[in-house]
Amino acid sequence: MSEATTAEQSVAGRTLFGHPIGLTNLFGVELWERFSYYGMVTILGYYLYYSTTEGGLGLSQSTGVGIVGAYGGLVYLSTVLGGWIADRLLGMERTVFYGGVVVVAGHIALAVLPGLAGVGVGLVLVALGSGALKANASSLLGTLYPKGDARADGGFTLFYLGINLGAFSGPLITGLLQNHVGFHYGFGAAAIGMALGLAQYVVFRHNLGTHGREVPNPLPRSAIGPLIGLLVGAAVVVAVVWVTGLVTLDNLPEVTTGVIAVASVIYFVVMLTSAKVLPIERSRVRAFIPLFIANAVFWSLFQQIFTVLAVYSDERMNWSVFGWTAPSNWIGSVEPVWIIALSPLFALMWTKLGSRAPSTPRKFALGVVGMGLAFLLFVPLSAFSGQTVPALLVVAVMAGFAVSELLLSPIGLAVTTQLAPEAFRAQMMALYFFSVGIGTSMSGTLARFYDRDHEIAYFGITGAVAVCAGLIVAAIAPRISRHMAGVH
Repeated sequence: MSEATTAEQSVAGRTLFGHPIGLTNLFGVELWERFSYYGMVTILGYYLYYSTTEGGLGLSQSTGVGIVGAYGGLVYLSTVLGGWIADRLLGMERTVFYGGVVVVAGHIALAVLPGLAGVGVGLVLVALGSGALKANASSLLGTLYPKGDARADGGFTLFYLGINLGAFSGPLITGLLQNHVGFHYGFGAAAIGMALGLAQYVVFRHNLGTHGREVPNPLPRSAIGPLIGLLVGAAVVVAVVWVTGLVTLDNLPEVTTGVIAVASVIYFVVMLTSAKVLPIERSRVRAFIPLFIANAVFWSLFQQIFTVLAVYSDERMNWSVFGWTAPSNWIGSVEPVWIIALSPLFALMWTKLGSRAPSTPRKFALGVVGMGLAFLLFVPLSAFSGQTVPALLVVAVMAGFAVSELLLSPIGLAVTTQLAPEAFRAQMMALYFFSVGIGTSMSGTLARFYDRDHEIAYFGITGAVAVCAGLIVAAIAPRISRHMAGVH
């Protein structure tokens, strides 16, 4: 037996708290990527619609929040490119690394380039890099667990703890920097955070062993020329629709939602008709469709933390707590506090319950219903119409966001890796993020209907729609489970 083989077996057998040692590396890199992403996106809307005298770009508020939603959708749209690169060119492990490099470059562009030029270059780079990293970090974690391993939900919940440590700390740092020294210093802090994540990933890369190194469906050399032509053609199309005004800053959220929806349909058709997908895998892909829709509904409400609730925080909330006034842009850090507190409890609960836990479709149903109920809790807060809403009341409501997220999001990551066809493992994760992308871009579209004078209607209608969607998923949950073919 070679020394390399012995070392590989040693890595494969090592665990931490009962989970594969490679979880620690992916936990760290995702923490820092989310630090940079949420740190940047929490102040992005303010940067876009604050006046130039306040350090912003002076766009209208509706355009600013729409861009934030559309940008989030584009991040998740780019996961398909990241998944394709992993499956056809580099493998998941190397794609994670190079994605992080591109993210750093994007945040540096936001920090040093002025005006809309800096926003354009920076957001495109961060979207491409985050898309490559997100789809593959989650898929790579899934390879550490055999299919049907009861530890997977617990492992993904711990992974989610890392995501939310980053989501909590990022807005705190960038928010303080924005308030005291300016927006560009906040964007610079996001770049430093991602650089730290890359350094950690390189140092502890060996913990992953050979997981994610293989390229499951290599691209033949004969396809390289047509691929380059396709990329050039796509770039030309994007340039033409922008120059001709078919896509503008104002309609970007709707266009983004439509593009992701069409791309999702195409991807489902490709997977369901591919000769490389076995019949049992095809059944699992069909089971994923209602979960995909439920996930999009959930995120269309949840991602309003960075659109509607960013405006709500700035205009409606009283951030004075025990005599000290916190920055309004800390709204992005509130919900992750609850996630950090509750994640270990949920991980322990799923691990202890094992096969006795509710099925994945039922967890999804509970998550969507819970998110709708959390939105409905903003209705009684409208009683403060003539005054500001105490921050502590909103902090309490955000607990509902966190419980709902823990019921759905880490579970969604875990089940996607379990339902994925072998030839489309990374691209299936990209498809999961498409549903997040649809919801995120929809959060920008929905945000345009919010105004202070119609809060009851806004929060009441959106919350009620989500509750109804969750109840429908609960009703068809047994049928979905039957198509999941051995996946709980």
